[in-house]
Amino acid sequence: MTTTESLIARLNAVFDSARPAAIAVSGGVDSMTLAFVAHRRMCADVTMFHAASAAVPVSATQRVKDYAVLHGWDLRIINAGEFADERYLANPSNRCFFCKSDLYGALSSLSDAQLFSGTNTDDLGDWRPGLKAAEANSVRHPFVEAGMSKADVRAMAAAHNLADLAELPSAPCLSSRIETALRIEPEILQAVDEVEMLLRRELSPDTVRCRVRQAGVVVELDEPTLSQLSDGSRARLASRISEAFGGSKPVDFQAYARGSAFLRERNA
Repeated sequence: MTTTESLIARLNAVFDSARPAAIAVSGGVDSMTLAFVAHRRMCADVTMFHAASAAVPVSATQRVKDYAVLHGWDLRIINAGEFADERYLANPSNRCFFCKSDLYGALSSLSDAQLFSGTNTDDLGDWRPGLKAAEANSVRHPFVEAGMSKADVRAMAAAHNLADLAELPSAPCLSSRIETALRIEPEILQAVDEVEMLLRRELSPDTVRCRVRQAGVVVELDEPTLSQLSDGSRARLASRISEAFGGSKPVDFQAYARGSAFLRERNA
């Protein structure tokens, strides 16, 4: 039995212990791969839920919709209500707790099925307040129960010929681009999404983050892409990026730093 076959067997045991099930599908590699393998095993016993909002990249929502059509998923697009939650909009360091609490609360009101998330073992050692919300709502994490890391998830996607998922860059929600304690505003998130789409078209970077800070907008790129960016290109792109934010914010380019908009000390 190959490693992938062994992991599938473990996942199938989880799926068989939790029928019917509901999966929160964000559009990222983890939840998309989970939805794919769960549907193969559970068929009509699993429903996919996607919370569409300004915090979710347009491309992620479209990816979920495309997969649902292609693979015959029972997909429901919902409003999780986080933009009506002042605790979330205030953007404290534990913003994710309120976001996930709103999400799981909405799902519980729509379905009595066992809730699944795409959390993997790599996520357990990180600062993730959303996991506390999952625990409070009895959400199960099949990849964790099967002992699967992020690399295992990508390998499983590749084994199922889902190259688009296996190679999909990690992309946390757009609210993660807003510096801690700066208010979450839909218009700003839409601008962030537009800028990142622009930069992917123009530069094809391995990694791109458009961070909104108190001092202005910081575009973070992987080192190879940043080093190849000429002064002329910087000036041209900075002008277009500033326009996306109404021309009110200065723009800087820096090397990518994971979670750099997160300032835990402000609201610890």
